[in-house]
Amino acid sequence: MSETITKIKVGAVGDIEDGEALVVDAEQTGTGEPIAVFHDEGEYFALNDRCSHGEASLADGWIEGGQVECPLHSGKFCLRTGSVLSMPATEDVAAHKVEVDGDEIWLYPGQAAAAE
Repeated sequence: MSETITKIKVGAVGDIEDGEALVVDAEQTGTGEPIAVFHDEGEYFALNDRCSHGEASLADGWIEGGQVECPLHSGKFCLRTGSVLSMPATEDVAAHKVEVDGDEIWLYPGQAAAAE
């Protein structure tokens, strides 16, 4: 059984460049899954870091326009919700809450991201 983690400090705002991601490993998240924290156009998002189609790391994918493209077979996911946007992926990935407090980025593993 995994330990419940309420929040994890990912780092400072400048630690993740725009269009890049940072992976928080499964042991730290307490969810049993690694979680990728993405920076896209001034916003931060978090998704489980495994493509639901090919098991590739989404953190290694192309990040742009609120989407991440899997580096293995080019399936796309919405950064905000984890919803599949293009095949060959057919299953959504979990989206997690991320907050920026001052200059710090915080991840809330297992807490759903706010849909906007």
